[in-house]
Amino acid sequence: MDAVIDAAFGAIESVHRLMSFHEPASDVGRLNREACLRPTGVHAWTFEVLEAAVELHRQSRGIFDIAIAPALQSMGLLPGLNRDSAIATPTRSFDAIELIEGGVVRFRDADVRIDLGGIAKGFAVDRALEVLRRFGMPSGMVNAGGDLAAFGQQRQTIHIRNPRDPRRLIGRVELDNEAVASSARRFDPFQSADTTASAIIDPGTGKPAQAVDGATVRASSCMIADALTKIAMISGTDAIELLEHYQASALLVSAEGDVCITPDWHHAVYLAA
Repeated sequence: MDAVIDAAFGAIESVHRLMSFHEPASDVGRLNREACLRPTGVHAWTFEVLEAAVELHRQSRGIFDIAIAPALQSMGLLPGLNRDSAIATPTRSFDAIELIEGGVVRFRDADVRIDLGGIAKGFAVDRALEVLRRFGMPSGMVNAGGDLAAFGQQRQTIHIRNPRDPRRLIGRVELDNEAVASSARRFDPFQSADTTASAIIDPGTGKPAQAVDGATVRASSCMIADALTKIAMISGTDAIELLEHYQASALLVSAEGDVCITPDWHHAVYLAA
């Protein structure tokens, strides 16, 4: 079992090594430096995540946008790059990122800069769970802090923090061979329970999302659940059609404290009294 767990952590480490914005040698680091100059090859895992991100960008009409990195840099949520003389503005062209057969990527605009922070952690959870299954584990759960997935005969009970008061729980959900991801306003548990602005940026305004204070999404893969929480944070209940497209469910907490649960998930969600 120890060897299997080590292998699962190894898969997570590989995703970080490939997709971290902070690592200059990562695929993301190389793309941000080189893909506007020449077609650049990436690992199959990175290419898979990019394919999903581009499709989510199209399906959400630009709401999910991995080219939001410049806005995150301007807010101090991501570091600047050495080649930056100034922080570029986000590029919202639907054709700005070209994916070429064979795992090759090209940016059509010199100002394109990507960050996979809104989708890669969910992908890492999926890869770790895949390792557990491959080694014959009968059940398991991978929890990456807000993004988790589980498999096995026994349902898992997942408690959801109240995004408006992180010291309290808003309820719990039952998970049955599925994934769940949550996004909410930021807070530092070592400093205070007070929340600050969301780190989810609306690409239409370049400002933090304000539609909802927190979103929890259930989906068949953690990668998709992870990405859909960002869309739900920006779009609120307008994201329901897209959730249905991906056969996903959601619990949303509005800025006023109202709770909205998609109809197909009512049977598995238990709100706190």
